[in-house]
Amino acid sequence: MRSITVEDLAKKFSLKVLAGEDQLQQTITQSHVHRPGLEFVGHFDFFPTERVQILGRKEINYLHKLSKDERKIRIGNIVHYHPPCFIVTAGEEGLTYLTHYCKEEGIPLLVTDRVETTSEFIIMLDAYLLKNLAPQISVHGVCLNVFGVGILLRGHSGIGKSEIAHTLIGRGHRLVADDVVVLKKLSPRTLLGTHDEKTKEFLALRSIGLLNVVRMYGRKVFQDETRISLDIHLTKWQKDSLNNELEHDAAFTDYMGVKVPSIEIQLQPGRDVAGLIEAAANNWYLRQQGYSAAEEFMSRIEADLTEARKDQ
Repeated sequence: MRSITVEDLAKKFSLKVLAGEDQLQQTITQSHVHRPGLEFVGHFDFFPTERVQILGRKEINYLHKLSKDERKIRIGNIVHYHPPCFIVTAGEEGLTYLTHYCKEEGIPLLVTDRVETTSEFIIMLDAYLLKNLAPQISVHGVCLNVFGVGILLRGHSGIGKSEIAHTLIGRGHRLVADDVVVLKKLSPRTLLGTHDEKTKEFLALRSIGLLNVVRMYGRKVFQDETRISLDIHLTKWQKDSLNNELEHDAAFTDYMGVKVPSIEIQLQPGRDVAGLIEAAANNWYLRQQGYSAAEEFMSRIEADLTEARKDQ
């Protein structure tokens, strides 16, 4: 199971530590946060104790209104479960009592000075946790964004994936990762492609060497991540193996349980593979809009046949 530390959160969101400075290496394994409103009034049936606990203006105002003894009971009931940390989004004023209880239990207490509302902060934090705690694998290939469509380009080493990627970059598309592509499963239907940091912005071309595409062509040719929509497998040319079919049967590649539409493109000298990848990206987009060129073509044929029958 993947995890991050409370210290990682503190650095990422510039959080001030009020308590638990020696506990910042506690791990976080859950990709969603929790606001313990019901728990403060005594309902613990579904308390997700392994989540980051967010205290916004509503929770803090409620605690401020309680008597000292009542506050001790309410806070004590929650800190007893030892969540990984508390993050307060309502400022640090009047939090002496909360700091005291967190210090006693060894629970990090952090506060944000960001201007976002609690809901906005939770959205950003959830997104960060989701990406960083998502199951992931690394695959050999190239990841690109072509016309806004995330593409995973695969094939045997030396088949020309990086050279094709370079051509696509020259046509205005964006590189995400070369050689090592990190795939993150964000949901049962969402696969994110990104780099492994070491290869960020680099493209390796045989006979040329390693290129930094951002330094050579500008920031616009690179992006950090993209949702994978197409898996394209580059293979060697096989004579008489390709038929001019109107539409191929749907094929998919499974990555961690996420099925990605897959197509095969065979390579041959003189074949515009970059153009075929652009066509595949555009065709995928049209299919998402409910359009099929094959279906429209067949409907025209049927219309012509119907007219011919009428004229007989």
